[in-house]
Amino acid sequence: MTVTSATASPNPAFDNSVPCEHGRRESRGFIMQLQRLAFAALALLISTVPHAAQDPAWPTKSIRWVIPYPPGGITDSATRMVVQKVAEQTGWTIVVENRPGANSILGADMVAKAAPDGYTFLTVIAAHAANATLYAGKLPFDVVKSFAPVSLVGIAPLIMTANNDLPVKDVKELITYAKTNPGRLSYGSSGVGAAAHLTTELFDQTAGVDMVHVPYKGTAPALQDLMGGRIQILVDVPSTLMPQVRAGKIKALGMFSSKRVAGAAEVPTITEAGGPLIESSTWVLFLAPAGTPPDIVNRIAAEAAKAVASADIRSRFESIGIEPVGNTPVEAGKFLDEEIAKWAKVISTAGVKPEQ
Repeated sequence: MTVTSATASPNPAFDNSVPCEHGRRESRGFIMQLQRLAFAALALLISTVPHAAQDPAWPTKSIRWVIPYPPGGITDSATRMVVQKVAEQTGWTIVVENRPGANSILGADMVAKAAPDGYTFLTVIAAHAANATLYAGKLPFDVVKSFAPVSLVGIAPLIMTANNDLPVKDVKELITYAKTNPGRLSYGSSGVGAAAHLTTELFDQTAGVDMVHVPYKGTAPALQDLMGGRIQILVDVPSTLMPQVRAGKIKALGMFSSKRVAGAAEVPTITEAGGPLIESSTWVLFLAPAGTPPDIVNRIAAEAAKAVASADIRSRFESIGIEPVGNTPVEAGKFLDEEIAKWAKVISTAGVKPEQ
């Protein structure tokens, strides 16, 4: 007789034999319950990750604003006006840094390589658009791809002035004189690729004249040579040249604008003065490093536009010859693309080469 009890475990709980069907059902149920709890925990973790990655309290520290030009000029003044107003509107701390060098390339490169976290921004002017062609393939960054457009805050139409001894009283007479004396007139600029340089090249091409370019290290020495008679023509912003015009030290020939500028209403447009239809300006445009979160870019653009629309900023802009704009990142990007294309054509036609 077989004794089954002899091989059976005295405690069924520690039985090493194959479990019964009831035991298998309990085991599967327990495992499934553990799986459901694990999946629920994982789902909860995943759902909280995007919220943790965002920073609803931005900014939590000071914002750095780089101006790639020396202090005191129109770019510096306009930027400081707007960002100070933005700081007043929002309570943010914005630290402005002047990082001049290499025709704005030094400061732009710094921002292009900065973390795209919403804490670094850049101001550029028309030279930035020209650099896309002048230094194509030679820059440590891409003029377009390395940045996210934020807002065009203002446009400053340029003015053409002349030495008092030049025997012309308007643009029409200048064109006649230049054609009669090809290559004998010289014009200065604040440097190769500056808005003043390329605007005068555009004037030469459109009017069919040939004036010799004399580049300077900034507008101040060019203005001194204009008053001293060493050059005959100088184009730049009204805020720099109009004080000397009103003091009788140089004369204004025309404004590169579609209508007279409020801060210099006595100066006719180039067309009114008998010249071709040319509009040209420098401008103040805000950029961020490429990859900066769009919500931050849009927020900065909206605050900048609000600042520019305020009565005090509009009045201060008018006093230095800037037409207030304040637009969206999409509009700013479109404007920059158009400026790059415009100056690329002028540079190519004139054969302009970058400074060595």
